[in-house]
Amino acid sequence: MRISRSTAGTAFVGGALILTLTALAYPSMLGVQNTASGQDRIIANTQYGPLTEADRDFVVKVRAAGLWEHPLGLLVMQRGGSAAMKEAGEHLVVGHGRLDDACRRVAPELGITLPNQASPQQQQFVATVEGAQGQEFDSTAVSIMRVTHGQIFSTIAKIRANTRNTLVRQLADQANSTVLDHITILEKTGLVNHEQVNLQQTSPPKMPEEMTTPPPPQPGSPVLTLKIPKELEDLRTEAPNAIQPSPSAG
Repeated sequence: MRISRSTAGTAFVGGALILTLTALAYPSMLGVQNTASGQDRIIANTQYGPLTEADRDFVVKVRAAGLWEHPLGLLVMQRGGSAAMKEAGEHLVVGHGRLDDACRRVAPELGITLPNQASPQQQQFVATVEGAQGQEFDSTAVSIMRVTHGQIFSTIAKIRANTRNTLVRQLADQANSTVLDHITILEKTGLVNHEQVNLQQTSPPKMPEEMTTPPPPQPGSPVLTLKIPKELEDLRTEAPNAIQPSPSAG
């Protein structure tokens, strides 16, 4: 969707951010329907521990996030207007490439089918960023990504605290570290509007299920791989260290 330079900011704040945020904040997972018993219902007993609805949703959610954030990172690497923007793009590509590798290893062990395409709304998100130009491209991409990463934090924490499946727990640890790194690197651009971010994080709207559900993969089709460019394979994307105590502390 192309948007004019004069209306890009308004469209982003009033519509694009809200709609796109919902794709991550309220994803209806591939082939998963919530039941009256809730997300804590055990759907399989595996050698790694019981697998709940929430566990399965989380694995697919991490995969779905990569299906639009990885290409967005490549786009930011190409079109970002500053070194900080390009660095953010690199961290998005590498972080989601590594998370996706983890998802593709975990899914067959747990009997989870992964999507090969982002949801319609997630695809619209990427198209919206593509339609912005110049500084609006940078600010739109950063603002949307900062909100969505802030939103996913609470989901990761809940899964990490409650899951009894060791593979899901490991994926949550990796996702938490990656998301924190991405939040940090996005804030480093100086383009984050924290008031706007806080508002969008605390009051996300709901979207129709058909807009937030990734389409099922074609039968027999190979699982799409989100590749990391060779020159970025050694990039460190783990979470930054916490503030260290002063020598006089304690």
